[in-house]
Amino acid sequence: MREKLSIMRWKSFLCFKSLPLIVGIFFVGTVYVINVYVIHYSLQLSPDSISSRPRLISGRKHESLYLDKDSTYGRRDSHQYNDIKDPDGLDIFYDTFKLQLLGIIKTPEDQRIRDEGYREHAFNELISSRLSFHRKLPDSRHKLCESVTYQSDLPQASVIICFYNEAWSALLRTVHSVIDKTPPRLLYEIIVVDDYSQNENLHEKIAEYIWNILPHKIKLVRTPQRLGLIRARMYGARIATAEVLVFLDSHCEVNVKWLEPLLARAAENRRNVAIPVIDIINSDSFEYEASPLVKGGFNWGLHFRWDHLPSGYFNEKEAMILPIETPTMAGGLFAINRQYFFEMGQYDSGMDIWGGENLEISFRIWQCRGRLDIIPCSRVGHIFRKRRPYGSPNGEDTMTKNSLRLAHVWMDDYIKYYFQLKPQARNINYGNITDRLELRKKLNCNSFEWYLKYIYPEQTLPDMDNKSPKPLKKYKKSQPARNKATYINTGWLKHKSSGLCVQTEGDIYVKKSLLLLADCIAGNQTQEWSETNDHEFQLSKLLCLDVESSSVSNSYARLMKCHGSGGSQSWIWRSQNKVSQLYNPASGKCLVPFHDAGTTYLTIAICTDNPEMSFKLQSNDKIPHGQLTM
Repeated sequence: MREKLSIMRWKSFLCFKSLPLIVGIFFVGTVYVINVYVIHYSLQLSPDSISSRPRLISGRKHESLYLDKDSTYGRRDSHQYNDIKDPDGLDIFYDTFKLQLLGIIKTPEDQRIRDEGYREHAFNELISSRLSFHRKLPDSRHKLCESVTYQSDLPQASVIICFYNEAWSALLRTVHSVIDKTPPRLLYEIIVVDDYSQNENLHEKIAEYIWNILPHKIKLVRTPQRLGLIRARMYGARIATAEVLVFLDSHCEVNVKWLEPLLARAAENRRNVAIPVIDIINSDSFEYEASPLVKGGFNWGLHFRWDHLPSGYFNEKEAMILPIETPTMAGGLFAINRQYFFEMGQYDSGMDIWGGENLEISFRIWQCRGRLDIIPCSRVGHIFRKRRPYGSPNGEDTMTKNSLRLAHVWMDDYIKYYFQLKPQARNINYGNITDRLELRKKLNCNSFEWYLKYIYPEQTLPDMDNKSPKPLKKYKKSQPARNKATYINTGWLKHKSSGLCVQTEGDIYVKKSLLLLADCIAGNQTQEWSETNDHEFQLSKLLCLDVESSSVSNSYARLMKCHGSGGSQSWIWRSQNKVSQLYNPASGKCLVPFHDAGTTYLTIAICTDNPEMSFKLQSNDKIPHGQLTM
């Protein structure tokens, strides 16, 4: 009995002594398993992990937000990249490769969301709906901006965001970006103006979201009828009460320290109107791209354009961060003293819906002794859509009507140059402009000749020397300057299961030539493909593999001029169950053969592990010229 008690005591003693060791081993083992799990899922880049697991909407500042999976206005699938965080807790969706994978179409429902998005919003709603509301953007400012300090007593801002039938995801990403990247002491309120949207339940869903999740300083208002973008901004301005009004579009993402430079400029002089540099958010892939420093101008058809700055403008480094005097503003992204906004006549309320209002307010500000400046240290990303997805309710050409109003009020005799280009506009009704002419007289504004002489002297007149002027070189936002491509690999683009090679139907110089599969022949220029560091595939280093990114069935692959902007010319290698595929982020689909009347063309389809989608780029250096191979 004593021996048993003694053994039990020893066992208890050993257990007690070894308890810390056991706990330690368990703790180390648990940490090891967790680390392996995290590393495994952090490094695995396969898009196949997209699931339909819904999450409840959360109000925590840096948590990825998801709509319910049955939401009408944007489904947010739980993607593994939403769980990869940087040290600040913000989603790292500025990574181009990971971002491109969000557009993969895996189901008919994905295709429906994407097609409806392009039809209703003119951008890729599938990617937008999967993208975090809090993604971190690359800092596109010049490095000197980091050393700029601002006064401690900057005025507060009312941020006004107007929308009509906007995509839920894009609108809320705009709002969240303002909240995330604006010091609370400077953000007095956000006023979200719903311009009588017709999308079913959109206003109610946004109202519920804002009331339950976002701070109380956000005001959501709905116009009693469709006012149009111009009058909707005026509607929001009348509600705002902060010292400075900041207007934003409803599909933007503000960047780091975006507001301080605008407020500092507005605080220097109440007549200063400050404009951020407008960076590009690609409408197909949602990649964020920095814009160069340029200034606004216009042509005599009264369309806005970008003009390069004079040669030597940036000889001094400080010019990279100093305000840039600009003759015109691009659109509705600017900061202005609230009292000054009302004193100088707000917008022209006689203008309808959209178009021309940016030139009208630009002419008026300058001619009536105000000032327009682009502020290089303020950056705001904007989705540049290929078309405007809505028009006037009655089908009216509001751009022409609005242009006529601004021309008759502000351009004096120079209106003749507008009519030279658009003689048909002489007979179009532009409404009553008496109040605007009285405003010009009341403000004692300068002539348009003064504006051209002192503000836009580089503008040319259409009838100089009885011939058309040479157009000014301008920067197109939709087509950034292209850097010389770097080639990664060259060879056949080979279809694995058939052993055939991709070649052009016509000559290597012929744009729009369809691509097909044919026997591989070494030395054949119509089969010599080069992959670039920009994810392009160039045939004989001339034209690029392109595909229609719309919802058209049988969107045939073809040759097009390389533009360097990604989109339909961007191709990413991915593997699905050992099937090596060429994935096109712009369409969300993969390259696949399509048999038609005895010829095998190439098209795109939903990515699967079907071996028919398997391609490879194979070097053909060792095969004698003229020799067939399978």
